[in-house]
Amino acid sequence: MAASDPTLLPEPLRALVQAELQPGESLRWLGQPVPARFARAALPAVLFAIPWTAFALFWIWGAAQTTSHAPSLAPRLFPLFGIPFVGVGLGMFASPYWALRRARRTVYLVTDRRAVVLGSRWLGGVTARSFEPEKLGDLRREQREDGSGDLVFGQDVVVGNRGSRRTVDYGFIGVENVREAEEFVRALARHAPRA
Repeated sequence: MAASDPTLLPEPLRALVQAELQPGESLRWLGQPVPARFARAALPAVLFAIPWTAFALFWIWGAAQTTSHAPSLAPRLFPLFGIPFVGVGLGMFASPYWALRRARRTVYLVTDRRAVVLGSRWLGGVTARSFEPEKLGDLRREQREDGSGDLVFGQDVVVGNRGSRRTVDYGFIGVENVREAEEFVRALARHAPRA
């Protein structure tokens, strides 16, 4: 994709880009994540889904065998408690599909005023995260042999449901030509107002 050619985007994303630009704001660079990179990031969930789903199915089978000759209906319904766990396992198996879908609905922009991570939501709506030049001083580029990689602007701390904490990188993740993206973001950062 050319450095600033939104006509190469699918129509819904092109409309999102045009709607996001403010009056007088000009586009310098745009790109999208490589969908396969997002899908590969979901592979640990698939690997975890294999024993999870196998155990859930085995548990349902075992519970059905144990309760199949029960005199009343209530014990025979016991194996149904395993169905939500199978559903969770199937959801984990589908995670690469959802990651691909998210990548295809994400656009990275560099304008003359800001860097933007723009996404179309599944059920409608838009997510936009803007970074003004003064927030782009501490970039980290992680580049692979093929030239793709991540341009990390920073990290978010995500708190789990039991209080566990982990960090998640944010920025232009999974970019095809990460060095080119970095050049445009650094050029924008050079125009940050000095304190």
